[in-house]
Amino acid sequence: MTVPKQKIALGLQYDGAHFFGWQTQPDQSTVQDCVQKAIWDFIGDPLAPIIRITTAGRTDTGVHALGQVVHFETSTTRPMWSWVRGINNFLPRGVVVTWAKDVGADFDARFSAFERAYAYCLLCSPVRVPLLDQKVGYLMMPPGALLRIDAMQEAATYLIGEHDFTCFRSAQCQSKTPMKTIYQIEIVNHFPKIYFFIRANAFLHHMVRNVIGTLLHIGQKKADPIWVQSLLEGRSRALAPPTFSADGLYLARVAYPDSFQIPEPFLEHGVIPGSLLNSFLSMSGSFSSSKVVN
Repeated sequence: MTVPKQKIALGLQYDGAHFFGWQTQPDQSTVQDCVQKAIWDFIGDPLAPIIRITTAGRTDTGVHALGQVVHFETSTTRPMWSWVRGINNFLPRGVVVTWAKDVGADFDARFSAFERAYAYCLLCSPVRVPLLDQKVGYLMMPPGALLRIDAMQEAATYLIGEHDFTCFRSAQCQSKTPMKTIYQIEIVNHFPKIYFFIRANAFLHHMVRNVIGTLLHIGQKKADPIWVQSLLEGRSRALAPPTFSADGLYLARVAYPDSFQIPEPFLEHGVIPGSLLNSFLSMSGSFSSSKVVN
């Protein structure tokens, strides 16, 4: 007799510094492999099929997640809280399941999502801070130096809306189209920390890090804000600044239609204030002009 399968969605948080990115790689520790193995180990049936999980977004090496979402199918029946505790018992340090939910057959962690939100924590400092290493991105600046925050904010306004973001995609990007829609970019100035928040329907490979690098290029007076418009029109990665560090980048949330009742991520984590994240994410589903908060 065939046992019917159920589809389960999981919320994940992880420290990207512990892994070689999300996607399975030979002879490397990846988030995908660790989570799939932990689920299979918790099921505890050597005859059970290998677990394959689908993710909302594949993060690069060093990129962290506060609100990653995945789904998998299984014939094993457990209470949802048991899935959370059980899988966590088999996960290594640096990754945790925050919630589990029985979802319908029509749910897909990737294709059901209508929005992704990222946050970036930048530390402007003349030296590195060991306790923050791999948790923040660094911009090495001499004492007394400042960024042109207003110029960065003005530059960000050119990115709002639907555009061809070829200039911000990596050569390895597998997206079928460079057309993406950015809903909001917010820059919060808590110098020497500066927080960037960006919401879009989806992102190209390295897109957020390339946007951050470009805004910082302008903030350091290396270009004027309107230069961003030229980058978009040029449609060439070679025109834009180098890809910025992955260390301070966090996948904050993946948004789904209310009908799926997907839980909200737990946002208190010590590097980016939860109050800032909650304020930013409350704008989900709508356009908002880029702005700077001092």
